[in-house]
Amino acid sequence: MFSLTPPDLGPWRAGNTGVEGVWHFQSDVPGRRVMLSALVHGNELCGAWALKELLEAGVRPACGSLTLAFCNLDAFDRFDPNHGDASRFVDEDMNRQWVQGRLAMGNTCERRRAAALAPFVQRADWLLDLHSMHEPGLPLSLVGTHARNLALARELRAPVHVVVDAGHRDGVRMRDYGRFDEPDTEQPDTRSLLIECGYHRDPASAGVARDQCARFLVAAGTLTASSAQRSLPGWKMPDAPIQWALHVTDAVVARSQNFAFTEAFQGLEVIPHAGTAIGDNDGEPVKTPYDNCVLVMPSTRQARKGVTVVRLARRLALS
Repeated sequence: MFSLTPPDLGPWRAGNTGVEGVWHFQSDVPGRRVMLSALVHGNELCGAWALKELLEAGVRPACGSLTLAFCNLDAFDRFDPNHGDASRFVDEDMNRQWVQGRLAMGNTCERRRAAALAPFVQRADWLLDLHSMHEPGLPLSLVGTHARNLALARELRAPVHVVVDAGHRDGVRMRDYGRFDEPDTEQPDTRSLLIECGYHRDPASAGVARDQCARFLVAAGTLTASSAQRSLPGWKMPDAPIQWALHVTDAVVARSQNFAFTEAFQGLEVIPHAGTAIGDNDGEPVKTPYDNCVLVMPSTRQARKGVTVVRLARRLALS
């Protein structure tokens, strides 16, 4: 049973852009074009709460522009607190569709919706995509492979764990779409972060979403620190005492739904010895490739052929 209830998006459903669920606000002062997105997966409620509360607070950009997007509304409409995974998507995972060929096909609910959202993502300079996790775990900032995003995660000073990874074999994430995935030398001014705010069912995930929104908007210059404190009181939580960069070296992809771990891993375990068996992938043992290997987001809840069930990473302190 979910203890984080879905927000009432009724007053905010239409948006103001002609695209359902998308709001856009423009300042007269030049600045960054910032986009915050939630509900890429219809059962990940924390970001929807944060965006709804930003709208209720009347937040407007001090410079540049601000776009707020409730993404997979069709999946969200199917939300059932007793069967949360059933509303993750309608036809397929929206966060694997962000490549032009798939968007152009328009043959699934998620591809059509992503195509409608794509112009807003393309125009954005900074993107914050809010998610939550299948299993209980600590928040994660997923920064991709570009140094500019790792630097932003360090500047934000939260959460503790920052994942440096190349995404998924079975498709492209929104945060890697278009120029967000171009090299630092070609796109030095873009930034994109995907925040896993915690466990789907945990109300604390909504607090993490609020915190990340407040930090991101101030870092982008969309809000000043003082205006963020006035309009979003209590949103910013204490800074992380230390941050760890988890550099993903391997992604374990299930061969079938029969993938099984050797024990009930919760995530962020540090396995001290190389060669330690952590799972079975249709008869092939999955072993750690090096000492002090960190397990990132282990989960078999969505296990099927082609789905990533755990990432393996090296851990380094962020200075």
